[in-house]
Amino acid sequence: MSERDLLLHVRIRRALEARIRSGQWGPGTRIPTEVQLCEEFGVSRITVQRALRDLADAGLIVRFRRRGSFVAQAIGQHNLLRFTGLLIQGAEMHGDHRVVAAQVLPARAARLRLPGVPDDEAVVQMERHKLNAAGKVINTELHVLPFRLAPDLLDQPLEPLTTHAYLRDRGVELVRARLYVEPYAVGQDEAELFGLASGTPVFRWTRETWTRRGEIAELLEEIVTPGSERFYVETDLSGSSDRH
Repeated sequence: MSERDLLLHVRIRRALEARIRSGQWGPGTRIPTEVQLCEEFGVSRITVQRALRDLADAGLIVRFRRRGSFVAQAIGQHNLLRFTGLLIQGAEMHGDHRVVAAQVLPARAARLRLPGVPDDEAVVQMERHKLNAAGKVINTELHVLPFRLAPDLLDQPLEPLTTHAYLRDRGVELVRARLYVEPYAVGQDEAELFGLASGTPVFRWTRETWTRRGEIAELLEEIVTPGSERFYVETDLSGSSDRH
């Protein structure tokens, strides 16, 4: 998909999300068909399908084969497995990004230290803010990757970039990701950024991603603020009885 198509898909997704969150399209509303959306926005069907897939991944709509797409009964729910899943395309969590900084620097100077990476090896560090539909900062992200695995990362459109998908597209074989979740109290700068009182408890997520060769591929730290969003993990137990 070209950069132009990607930007169009983001624009369409934002427009449809605004209609849902504003209440213009209430829970259970059947949204226009793919053909109708193609005509409205003047884009290809592939671009519309990408936008709808992102809305479905975010829990904002549900899609049924032959029946169409409908606004979900409960929005703002996110599957945590998307945040660690190595085979899932698209964003791990829904929302727009604002790129704060992106640079190449020695590993010793990075804000997160990559295990096993020498101090003088080059790494790529990218800091982004996650925004809600109103444009308010709700999460912060800090990515650090070895430069040898991501030499052209800074040449990519960074706002919509999903790092796992980027690495896979470059032929990096990812085999394991681990997510740590811990309580965290925001400092003064973070409190001002989020519009919270200093010391407010939030969550700090740290994700480690590893290659088949046992090398660290990425370290990501995300500060997640409290709010209306809900996160869940769902496990399929349907086959458990067959094992006994």
